[in-house]
Amino acid sequence: MRGLTAAGESAPDLKSLRGPEAPRDFEIIPAFSDALRDEVYRIRHQVYCEELAYEPQRPDRRERDEYDAHSVHLLIRSAQIGEFIGCTRLVRTRPDDPHCPLPFERTCAATLDRSIVDPAKLPRHSIGEVSRLAVLAGFRKRRSEEGRESGSSQNFGALTYRQFPHLFAELYLGIIELARMNGIDILFVLSEERLARHLRIIGFKVQTIGAPIEHRGQRLPSMISDFHSVIVRQLFTPFAAQAVEEPCGIGGISVGLRR
Repeated sequence: MRGLTAAGESAPDLKSLRGPEAPRDFEIIPAFSDALRDEVYRIRHQVYCEELAYEPQRPDRRERDEYDAHSVHLLIRSAQIGEFIGCTRLVRTRPDDPHCPLPFERTCAATLDRSIVDPAKLPRHSIGEVSRLAVLAGFRKRRSEEGRESGSSQNFGALTYRQFPHLFAELYLGIIELARMNGIDILFVLSEERLARHLRIIGFKVQTIGAPIEHRGQRLPSMISDFHSVIVRQLFTPFAAQAVEEPCGIGGISVGLRR
């Protein structure tokens, strides 16, 4: 992947960071242009508004919110069919009001353990939040699970066991690169416990920073730090058995990362 940052800088080539055994099932694309951001909003609408009914449907079939203006977005494209199948974003603090809360700071205001970390006291330019992770329905399951869902008579997008964890690894590798490009040292997520566990398995330092909350399922506020030292190649080696034996919190019932 090589593109331009929002500031017009040359973006790093993620392919060069993967290691020799990286699969080419997916391609990460930074959504720096209006056209690519429109693809992000289209996918989010399809997943959050149409498939899961988490948000009301919009007339233009694009799902946006107040945080998009100061976020950086990623798309993931299937090499098999050449189409975008998912997205996520890195929410930065507002440049004109850095102390304006990030999404999780509002949602978890009453449950954060500020003895572990108080986001309000951190250098605001150095923190961000991973959110709005969306994967289209045909790619939210593995082939062994095809028979468990209805309405999938032509599910060309179902993932093999080898492919499934790499989809999430690719997305998080992309987020790490966006964080590095934007000078961010600490990432926050509001996720299911099992997704946090998967991130630990692939080498991220993930720390729970508060009590769980009910947010379309039970979610834990977590912090990812020291990711600049993560050996990127680890993200693309075969996962431990437990990393492929259960879904990563994205399915017909819940989305692992949801804000």
